[in-house]
Amino acid sequence: MVKEKKDFQQFETSQTSHSDHHGFFLQEKLNVNSMGHQVIIFDFSLIRGLWETRVKKNKERQRKEKERLEKSSLEKIKQEWNFILECRKKGIPQSKYLKNGFVDTDEKILDTYGKTPQLQKKRALSDEANKDRNKFIFQLSGQQWTEFPESLKDQTFLKEWHVSNTLIQTIPDYIALFQDLRVLELSKNQINHLPVEIGCLKNLKVLNVSFNNLKSVPPELGDCENLEKLDLSGNMEIRELPFELSNLKQVTVVDVSANKFPSIPICVLRMSNLQWLDISSNNLRDLPEDIDRLDQLQTLLLQKNKLTYLPRALVNMPKLSLLVVSGDDLVEIPTAICESTTGLKFISLKDSPVETIVCEDTEEIIESEREREQFEKEFMKAYIEDLKERDSAPSYTTKVLFSLQL
Repeated sequence: MVKEKKDFQQFETSQTSHSDHHGFFLQEKLNVNSMGHQVIIFDFSLIRGLWETRVKKNKERQRKEKERLEKSSLEKIKQEWNFILECRKKGIPQSKYLKNGFVDTDEKILDTYGKTPQLQKKRALSDEANKDRNKFIFQLSGQQWTEFPESLKDQTFLKEWHVSNTLIQTIPDYIALFQDLRVLELSKNQINHLPVEIGCLKNLKVLNVSFNNLKSVPPELGDCENLEKLDLSGNMEIRELPFELSNLKQVTVVDVSANKFPSIPICVLRMSNLQWLDISSNNLRDLPEDIDRLDQLQTLLLQKNKLTYLPRALVNMPKLSLLVVSGDDLVEIPTAICESTTGLKFISLKDSPVETIVCEDTEEIIESEREREQFEKEFMKAYIEDLKERDSAPSYTTKVLFSLQL
């Protein structure tokens, strides 16, 4: 035992000096039990202290980032828009939450109007109406869904489908059986093609397949003669639309933003009742000289393209009231557009690209291109809605800084 103890002391000394030499935080000691076996004991106290320090630093970094976001202009704008939306839901007039043109986010406004008998009665009636309406609505959400439930094919009486944020890739062929379908909302899924059977939906009024993985649209969609709204935005890969879509004479809204269109599709120019066209975030280099054939068009969104000039034909569009472009690339703009006396709001946006944020060891892009496009669309939609509501809105705005730097 004396020899073993001496050997242990020599081993412990060598281990300690070895650890000091290499800067290890792990100390090893030997213990001799009653049976005479050598047992290695590890001391984790220093390692635990090291990780606790790292965790504290990380939490402090997160806290500072949270404080920075709370103080940022983007966060304040977000809060104001959310407050405005809440006021609109409760039917609060704009004059109650606007003071000298600025939003007053006083929560008492929501509480006061939320407790009025008239509003409570209105909500009760609305809830009753929604119960009856929901009998004809199919709703599905969540990434646990990779395909439509089998029971859906037996519910051909449905009038609306609302499916979002799933992993569903295919629309079933039996959709042709849903002859009463009015609304087909399929945004933010993984859908990679539209079935030709979609042309059988003669009563369809709204088709929204935005932010999916579509690369093309079937010509049969042109058979949906009662379609009023078509949203193909955010698919990122669509380059053209079939000429057969010229048959959609009832369409008033077309959104093909965030794709790869090199020009405005010919079929769109033949949609005689079109009032809203969003073809922003594409690859447009010029506009057709006969764009003025869209004589019912009221809103034209062209920002984030590669346009260098605007045709004079835009001046000949009698109902055009809002024109949005990205101005830095434009070198030629008809003077008549800027000096329009018809109430045209000409907005030239200045884009602010999102910077890449560098993390400790790797470079990470905080938001994907698709998420960025979605955020910009929501922001622009809210901005336009507010612009319409404000009677004092300027008729001409030279620059609007669009910054998404979080």
